[in-house]
Amino acid sequence: MDDTLRRKIQTLLDQHRTMRIATLRADGWPQVTTVGYANEGFTIYFLCGPDSQKAQNISRDERVSLAIDDDPAQVMEITGLSMAARAVAVTDPAEAEKAITLVMARYPEQKAIGLPMPKPSEVRLIRLTPTVISLLDYSRGFGHTDLVTC
Repeated sequence: MDDTLRRKIQTLLDQHRTMRIATLRADGWPQVTTVGYANEGFTIYFLCGPDSQKAQNISRDERVSLAIDDDPAQVMEITGLSMAARAVAVTDPAEAEKAITLVMARYPEQKAIGLPMPKPSEVRLIRLTPTVISLLDYSRGFGHTDLVTC
């Protein structure tokens, strides 16, 4: 991956804090939900309920897809990324603390209103490791994408 693409992907990951993630239900149908996230480089962390449908889906099949973008006023300003990734529950206590700290730092207004930092035992922490990233940039032409294998 060249440095220009790496910087564009990193910028998109860093400037957003929500994504749509698709997991596979037991019946084989995809389920898409919006979640908050934080990243460290290209590694993405998010939290969900320990008994949530997402957590159950990921425990059966670690393959996920996600999309990160915004809703610009002009079509030709659309930028974003989609990613195929492997989802793994974080079980290491040190990594769990790091993931929670990263996510809470992405949402400082939660601390300002007194929302306590969740304990690792209260949530399911998920680490996403990309396998393929598709960078969408309409400024380079309608529907222009650059595909990156990780």
